[in-house]
Amino acid sequence: MADVEQQTAPQPKKNADLPVRLASAIAMLALAGGALWMGGQWLDLFILVVVLATLVELVLLVVKATTNIPYRLGAILAGTIYVGLAGIFLSRFPVAIVIGVVGAVICVDTFAYFFGRTLGGPKIAPRISQSKTWAGLLGGIIGATAWVAAWIYTIARATSGDTTMPFDGMEMLQILAIGTAVAVAAQAGDFFESWLKRKAGVKDSSRIIPGHGGVFDRTDGLIPVVLLAGGMLGAAV
Repeated sequence: MADVEQQTAPQPKKNADLPVRLASAIAMLALAGGALWMGGQWLDLFILVVVLATLVELVLLVVKATTNIPYRLGAILAGTIYVGLAGIFLSRFPVAIVIGVVGAVICVDTFAYFFGRTLGGPKIAPRISQSKTWAGLLGGIIGATAWVAAWIYTIARATSGDTTMPFDGMEMLQILAIGTAVAVAAQAGDFFESWLKRKAGVKDSSRIIPGHGGVFDRTDGLIPVVLLAGGMLGAAV
């Protein structure tokens, strides 16, 4: 009888949280877009607030995940360097680079979410994250590659005045390589935070953003991509 009730019980819709997630995403984009548009000290302040919020949530996760004090202190130090260095890079990037990096991560997250929810399939590392699938990673690569191609064409080629020539074969391979690297880096950041949350025994880094969890839940993929971009561009620190 219990089996029959379990089979007939209404199941939650697959994308039931989508409206809340979209509303929160729009609000976050508006806030970030406003900071980018105002630039200067406003953008620096916005980056500082995001970095500090991310760092606080990371530290709280580390505290919950560790009992050994030396390990805890070492993890907090490493996390401070990890988050702080990304914040320094991001604050020193030109606005065009900031748009390119943030837009790429948004595309990775968005495409991975819809590909993963729609196609499902095998999970990459189920012991760390039950939501990350190979289909999602493929979607992330497609999203990042499409964004990088559009960004290069719009920004770089418009700057040079050459907007008529299409990408050649070598350029397409380079764009695909960058898109793949960005998607893998973003997913690695997601996995790192998922592993840390699993160790801490929590679902989200906080509940400050409806439908998305905490600030660290939104910046987990951005941090390694910013570090990757900083390394590729040779950003001075």
